[in-house]
Amino acid sequence: MIAIFVDADACPMKDEIYVVATRYGLRVAVVANAPMYVPKDMGVQLILVGQGPDAADDWIAENVQAGDVVVTGDVPLAARCLAVGAHVLGSTGREFDADSIGGALAMRDLSTQRREAGEITRGPAPISAKDRSRFSVALDRIVSLSLRDARA
Repeated sequence: MIAIFVDADACPMKDEIYVVATRYGLRVAVVANAPMYVPKDMGVQLILVGQGPDAADDWIAENVQAGDVVVTGDVPLAARCLAVGAHVLGSTGREFDADSIGGALAMRDLSTQRREAGEITRGPAPISAKDRSRFSVALDRIVSLSLRDARA
């Protein structure tokens, strides 16, 4: 059975993930560097990892399997998960796939270079109800696809 892995420290869509996971009866692994609330009766497990900058990413990359679903805004982690055959969704509802990951990595590197050069960049836009709805629809579609692939 597939599972949903959540890179949780900066994920604003945890409640939407729990709803979709409950609908399909899937296990959710919420991976974080610090304790946080997770619902006890919904098949959600909190995985606490060390404080290193990539500790949560490393745990997810080492435990995810083909067909699993990963929710992360971390582009290098998305690339690592895609390499093992997982489905990856950004916390904005953007799906990462083999066709888009190269461009996403390049944009990430460019943004890093701009910040290191002293350019002031803005943070992410506030999350709207429309963003939450778009994310939920995308997650539902990816989970459905992954389950269909697992049955085939």
